[in-house]
Amino acid sequence: MPQSANVITAPIAHRAAGVDPYAWLQERDTDAVLDYLKAENAYQEAQTADQAELRERLFEEIKGRILETDLSLPSPWGPYLYYTRTTAGDEYARHYRCPRPADDSLTLDESREQLLLDPNELANGGFFSLGAFSISPDHQRLAYSVDASGDEVYTLFVKELASDKVSELEFTDCDGSMTWANDSLTLFFGVLDDTHRPHKLFRYRLDGTAAEEVFHEADGRFFLHCYRASSEQQLLLTLGSKTTSEVWVLDANQPHLPFTCLAPRVEDHEYDVDHGLLDGEWTWFIRTNRDGINFALYQAPDTGVPPSEADWQNLIAHSDEVMLDGVSLNTRAMTLSLREGGLPIIEVHPQGLAPYRVQLPDAAYSLYVQNSLEFDSDRIRLRYEALNRPAQVRQLILATGEQAVLKETPVLGPFDADSYVSQRLWASAPDGTQVPISLVMKREMVGQAVPLYLYGYGAYGSSLDPWFSHARLSLLDRGMAFAIAHVRGGGELGEAWYRAGKQEHKHNTFSDFIACAEFLILNGITTAEQLAISGGSAGGLLIGAVLNQRPDLFGVAIAEVPFVDVLNTMLDPELPLTVTEYDEWGNPEEPEVYDRIKAYAPYENVTAQDYPPMLVIAGYNDSRVQYWEAAKWVAKLRATKTDDNLLLLKTELGAGHGGMSGRYQGLRDVALEYAFVFKVLGIA
Repeated sequence: MPQSANVITAPIAHRAAGVDPYAWLQERDTDAVLDYLKAENAYQEAQTADQAELRERLFEEIKGRILETDLSLPSPWGPYLYYTRTTAGDEYARHYRCPRPADDSLTLDESREQLLLDPNELANGGFFSLGAFSISPDHQRLAYSVDASGDEVYTLFVKELASDKVSELEFTDCDGSMTWANDSLTLFFGVLDDTHRPHKLFRYRLDGTAAEEVFHEADGRFFLHCYRASSEQQLLLTLGSKTTSEVWVLDANQPHLPFTCLAPRVEDHEYDVDHGLLDGEWTWFIRTNRDGINFALYQAPDTGVPPSEADWQNLIAHSDEVMLDGVSLNTRAMTLSLREGGLPIIEVHPQGLAPYRVQLPDAAYSLYVQNSLEFDSDRIRLRYEALNRPAQVRQLILATGEQAVLKETPVLGPFDADSYVSQRLWASAPDGTQVPISLVMKREMVGQAVPLYLYGYGAYGSSLDPWFSHARLSLLDRGMAFAIAHVRGGGELGEAWYRAGKQEHKHNTFSDFIACAEFLILNGITTAEQLAISGGSAGGLLIGAVLNQRPDLFGVAIAEVPFVDVLNTMLDPELPLTVTEYDEWGNPEEPEVYDRIKAYAPYENVTAQDYPPMLVIAGYNDSRVQYWEAAKWVAKLRATKTDDNLLLLKTELGAGHGGMSGRYQGLRDVALEYAFVFKVLGIA
């Protein structure tokens, strides 16, 4: 183990007093902490040195499947086609536009294309994350924001597209959002508070007028966000906690006016708003849970004054079986994003025509409206993919339902989607609940017990719909299976599924994952010795919890930026995001919540038992899950566990929650994880 691991013990008196013995690892930027993390990194590198050749081979193998020089599908807007281009050797895609053809095709006139932004030049080899990329309504300016460290604090810029002149806006602590008013001179942007919460909205005119604060959200549970409505005639300011929301509106043509509240917040009332046309009239569309947890859709005419709730009229009734996830609007149709039976559904309501559902070829898949294009359009674009099918951008003609695949993500080299079998299975949780599993493997491996990589998340109502991965083929082609456990706490089966895995029901997330693992073993798909498990962030909490509960069930584990020090984090309201998380986990200042979190928190429940080999990844600049959560957890595991299995910690000292920022850097991270799994499981 790293030599510096010997210095992590605290004085006995402190331990007797109940003080966290590894709290010193929270002393950011001190020599002791940095030396410790560097020693852990050196230990990780030494222990995986024998995998260097394999990692390089995996990196080249994965990279070899990706079309490195490629062009995105152009998006028409006004007089231009906007698109990105990737080039072999570059970490980031460049942003371009060219004049829109007179025939309204997607044909590019590359002789007249204009480079709008080159992130490779801006990154200059360091960390780079692009926040906003927003073209002004008159197409004369580009507003963009950059995070140069991974801490998700952004610097704002405006570029004059006629002259290429770039101006840095002298504002600090920005959340990265930049929203144009219709005069193409007024920008709205958000500012973070000390806990990294977007809490203030500012208005700024490019004529040099001083920025003006237009809204301050004082409640620490609520995040602030400003965006343009589908109609492009209204600006929407949303204020949302995990359970409650409030929306304010402003005419985008009169940005000097104040925002007006659409419906005052009421605890546990969640709603969101858009603005569009209904039967040729400007209309407000309100998706709300006031009728039930799966949401209903209401409309109210735009009379120039935001309507009161008494004016809302029901369009789509609440359903106990179908979740209304979202609504997309343009002049020709209202498109609903639904969830039913654990799958995403697109339902189109064309103006004046009967509604219909989009038909798709696979049993388990990912599907969403990728782009509604311009507001006045007869088509939209869908993104569709499955575990065995590369992502497709499909054009949907709204009036007829006609589909066309405009672009499929290429897979270079030998690849046949039909040589892989994708399945939807169901495991029984201890309380009898049926938990879906998405599974993929090579066709010839069906019926055999094979090494299996099981992934999970289960928090915030986020849905882990099956997705395609070029990198994953390196698992499948070596005879390994891949599965997703769609545990409670996620949103795959609607709002009730989410609520059944949060707060006092959080234990269901862990028992569901264990049930999925047991199902895969009992049905001869894998064995405990061959089972790799993985999760990140709140999914890392899941991995930590199930390792404490059933370490015998797993052969190897990977935890990325894991939220494992839950109790201590939730007890510190000064940390970023803690207060906003009370609605998800509870406030441990309340005794019953304290006991509940302490009962499952991975860091608190490390015990003297054997654990499988583990690789833990952290980001030093992570503002969501602080680096010390992983570091403290690993330190406690080292001091407590009874086995001599590999336990490795890698802290990315120049990255945040999402890891390293470049596409090649990301592939090397995947190669590191896969090589570790292969080594532990003995996969050639």
